[in-house]
Amino acid sequence: MELLRVLLALAGTGAATGLALLPYVPRVPPAALPGKLTATTFALERPCCVFDRHANASDTVWLAVAFANASAAFRNPPSRADVPPYEQLPTAHSYMTLETAAAAYACSASSPAVLRVGGDTVCGGQGGRDPCNGPLPSPGPYRVKFLVMGCHGPKAETRWSDPILLRRAGSPSTIDPAPVRHGSDVVVIASILASLGAVLAAAVLCATGAEAWGSLCHQDSGTSTFARRSYRTHHIPPALPQPLPPGCRPPPSATQGWSCGGWGHWDPPKTTRGLGLMALSAVAHPCHERGSSQHASPAGA
Repeated sequence: MELLRVLLALAGTGAATGLALLPYVPRVPPAALPGKLTATTFALERPCCVFDRHANASDTVWLAVAFANASAAFRNPPSRADVPPYEQLPTAHSYMTLETAAAAYACSASSPAVLRVGGDTVCGGQGGRDPCNGPLPSPGPYRVKFLVMGCHGPKAETRWSDPILLRRAGSPSTIDPAPVRHGSDVVVIASILASLGAVLAAAVLCATGAEAWGSLCHQDSGTSTFARRSYRTHHIPPALPQPLPPGCRPPPSATQGWSCGGWGHWDPPKTTRGLGLMALSAVAHPCHERGSSQHASPAGA
């Protein structure tokens, strides 16, 4: 009887069927990642170079997910048709997901560094045979392990991970809809700051207005000064009177001619009548010409 219990235990763990137990332990990435742990999902490190010696090109690698308190009761399925689906998680407390070709975890494969558990929001409830990676229904905690499946059943498995606890969403009943009331000191400080801001704005506006007004006044002053400035033409001084030729006397009236000795009289040009100032040249004056010719005649004779 005791031997039978041992054999059953070995069959449950896969030791009797030649299932290889790998020392690898799945874990959440220690680095800070956005969305590493949420209310319905969590991230896992990708197990690179873990299954190269125990998997063929046709083998697949599955991820078994179970509640932490139900991981010891999990039994590896003998074939793909017996894989527990995601929809049975509330009753069976475990399921298998993320079916991937073993070659994707090879050392030479270029794949993302992390896996997302619970990231598929549309596969739940479809009832298909494809493995679903739906969101986790509760914070857990959960435990996970990787299982290599061949054509004839499981071939190798990793150890179970440490318990993984998801974030808890805040309950709507714990949110206070009433606004936070500030103390009187906060109100006073806010009022003072608002007043200072208003005074500063008024000062800036006054300074700007004064500067603009001064500029306008300066422009108006320059324009009016230019408008009142008189314009004067060049001053032309009057002509000085020329000396009269010898023997010439001015006429008694402006309408009469000049009297020059015994040579008769001479009428000035019309442009010089009535001016009061005589601007006659001694060379152009007829009396001067006659006087010069009179004095020159005896000398010639």
